[in-house]
Amino acid sequence: MSYTDRFDQALAYASRIHRHQQRKGADIPYVSHLLGVCAIAIENGASEDQAIAALLHDAVEDQGGQPRLEEIRASFGDAVAQIVWDCTDSDTEPKPPWRARKEAYLASLEHKPATSLAVSLADKTHNAGAITADMHTHGQAVWERFTGGREGSLWYYRALAEVFLRRIPGPAAQRFVRLVAEMEALDAR
Repeated sequence: MSYTDRFDQALAYASRIHRHQQRKGADIPYVSHLLGVCAIAIENGASEDQAIAALLHDAVEDQGGQPRLEEIRASFGDAVAQIVWDCTDSDTEPKPPWRARKEAYLASLEHKPATSLAVSLADKTHNAGAITADMHTHGQAVWERFTGGREGSLWYYRALAEVFLRRIPGPAAQRFVRLVAEMEALDAR
């Protein structure tokens, strides 16, 4: 499968709108996460719409809410905008309380199409990989970065693993389950 100039435009757009954002608790440009999610999505067989949505999956949540979603719709189409929307757990500032937001997102996964779930899974896989890598280096201190802390974060990743394995079973979901198991094993040290 090859992608078109539309993908290239989305890549530049994602880099531009997230240019001043850093990864949580690190001095790493946020675009690294977007590229990682996109790479995972592509490796898992993403269509061009899914690959573009992987690049833009945090744009609404972190870079402008509904106006940003409408800009994405106008630039990249309804299908991309829908996937991005399905990957968004909040489009308001301040964001709702963490636990309620995560519970609502988990419940929403039960009704989302597989095209959107695949992008969400790529996002959560990249996040879980970053957490486990950081746990190898920093141990339990990693949990201090997250609003949900240790208990909330572990609960959330376990719950995501259950949903993805049930809703879109296969090698991608199994990879995520293995990362969550590694995260838990590192936490138990």
